[in-house]
Amino acid sequence: MEQLFPIIQNGGAMKKESLPRKPFIEANSLEVQLHHLEHDCIIPVFAKDNERTISHQEFIDIAMLATSDALGGIYLEHPEIRVSHEIKGRTPEAIHKPAKELFDHEKTIYYERMAFIARIPSIEEEINGNSLALTIGGVRSYNLENLFNKKSMEKFKFFIGFQNLVCCNLCISTDGIQTELRASSVKELYGKIFELVKQFQVDQLLGQLYDLTQHSLTEHQFAQLIGRCRLYQHLPKEQRKAIPVLEFNDGQFNTIVKDYYKDESFCRNDSGEINLWNLYNLFTQANKSSYIDTFLDRNLNALQLSTGVVKALKNENSGYEWFLS
Repeated sequence: MEQLFPIIQNGGAMKKESLPRKPFIEANSLEVQLHHLEHDCIIPVFAKDNERTISHQEFIDIAMLATSDALGGIYLEHPEIRVSHEIKGRTPEAIHKPAKELFDHEKTIYYERMAFIARIPSIEEEINGNSLALTIGGVRSYNLENLFNKKSMEKFKFFIGFQNLVCCNLCISTDGIQTELRASSVKELYGKIFELVKQFQVDQLLGQLYDLTQHSLTEHQFAQLIGRCRLYQHLPKEQRKAIPVLEFNDGQFNTIVKDYYKDESFCRNDSGEINLWNLYNLFTQANKSSYIDTFLDRNLNALQLSTGVVKALKNENSGYEWFLS
């Protein structure tokens, strides 16, 4: 497939690639290049009519093209891509061969799940001494499609937000994410991404992030919050319905507690207090252990929890008072 988003240049000269950064997601994912998706991977089809799906590489190209167009031709860095759940196959002529005797050209491969980000380095802000770059990204999970049926509307997740360049954590708000973007063609996908980017309120997200720096938890309040978070998953169903949703798991809370004491960038201060910006980053950092298909939802949940705690500290009725009570 011809790449829809051209080789990006700056002032007529190729922009140099940034130095390697920490991955934006880890878990069981693997970093790959766009070239690998384009030239080494097959494209799944819908079994009953043999209609092809929108491929991972098309999604990436369309997202970058739509973003560039929506923002007036702005420069985006080459995408950072993570994949998981490799699906292997083989060509018909190799049907009877033992797996260990297969040649590379007899193997087929695609990835069930893919996540990517692409930074917009010309739009940067600073929060609490951390540089943030405007960033887009998305997730595609073929396991959410019924590939055994006829072609139907396909599901994607797309966001525009910021990436903290200190730790590569993502900052995503409800206004900048579509967790179930449905499209039946690349043209329709382009249009929906274009509109989301066009309508994104940068100042609104930055205001939320800045507000986090103005509020802190004592060590006692932090312990209360983590204890309540651990209780949440085990609450009776009816009681849990009355409390805002919490997406994180016990393993991630262990990481948050450890980093509260030891993280070089976001740990508590000498008196044991931690501001909500640092706490938010502890959550988004722990989220890197999430699988690709739950990654964006939990990232959004981290901001919802952090801003909800701020409201609770202000004695505003937000539903998050339970986490500090």
